[in-house]
Amino acid sequence: MVHDVQISIIVPAYNDPESLRECLAALHATAPAAAEIIVVDDASSDETPTVAARAGVTLLRLLRNSGPAAARNYGALHAQGDILFFVDADVVVAPNTVTQVLEVFAQHRDIAAVFGSYDDQPRAQDVISQYRNLLHHFVHTHGDPHASTFWAGCGAIRRAVFFAVGGFDERRFPRPSIEDIELGYRLRQAGYRILLDKSLQGTHLKRWTLRSVIWTDTVCRAIPWSQLIFTSKEPVSDLNISLGQRLSVALVGLALAALLGALVQPQLLALALTALAGVAVINRALYAFFCQRRGLFFACACVPFHLLHYVCSGIGYGYAWWDVQGRRKTISMLPGPMHGPP
Repeated sequence: MVHDVQISIIVPAYNDPESLRECLAALHATAPAAAEIIVVDDASSDETPTVAARAGVTLLRLLRNSGPAAARNYGALHAQGDILFFVDADVVVAPNTVTQVLEVFAQHRDIAAVFGSYDDQPRAQDVISQYRNLLHHFVHTHGDPHASTFWAGCGAIRRAVFFAVGGFDERRFPRPSIEDIELGYRLRQAGYRILLDKSLQGTHLKRWTLRSVIWTDTVCRAIPWSQLIFTSKEPVSDLNISLGQRLSVALVGLALAALLGALVQPQLLALALTALAGVAVINRALYAFFCQRRGLFFACACVPFHLLHYVCSGIGYGYAWWDVQGRRKTISMLPGPMHGPP
């Protein structure tokens, strides 16, 4: 019964042939015969499209690099399925994933979209990559199943709903950013329900660097996500922006300010340590998770990266607030509509 529902699996790809090869192999292994797999090559300059063509999938190509939002939209326009299942090219889905997605929609007729998370076995073994992926896994597996957002790394949506809300905003997000989160906000504002299925998981192949973490956390996520929050009609406290996470950002900012002030007034060092202790208390479950999965040394090594994560979030939030306030001030200074004589 479940397999009577047609599903289209859409994979945006850009200059990553090795990851794409593994991604497609896993999809072929789990997809039922009724499914179609579409790879949208985002104007790659390497053998990425060749890998897709040899894998026996539908290959679409963009003439210029336009970002994953545009690639996913292009794939959706050519898809035949009633369900659009988006999978990133650096994600290897678990066995039976496609069947699991179909079962979710068959069993929950009121659900418009569903998404999962990375599993706890990321491919890259360095500390930064392990930390980054395990953080994602922890946040998603401890999030509210009735989600207020969406994730396109391993997430599906009903085709009719996708086009009803206008798909991904490719003009606003021409590069990898929070295009999936913003889509989730519009889904919720339109009254649709989104399910976070914590058992829906895939292995992440990406290797992170300190530079890519800082850039992603600040420019690609914190700034646009904060701008989205400021302009959103509904307050959202979910996943990375829960109350505890926002409080952690504030406490880290307080700790930094106190540390700087301690250069003049040493007694402020106690305030800094107290603020950091507060961060540790708020995130004790996360640090315990790190310790359980990789040991005490790994958990301790993750703490500086996690504090840096909050610093980037704070900087992004501050910039977004300044930008939004500046634009509002500019708009308020514009002349009002002109009226003719009575």
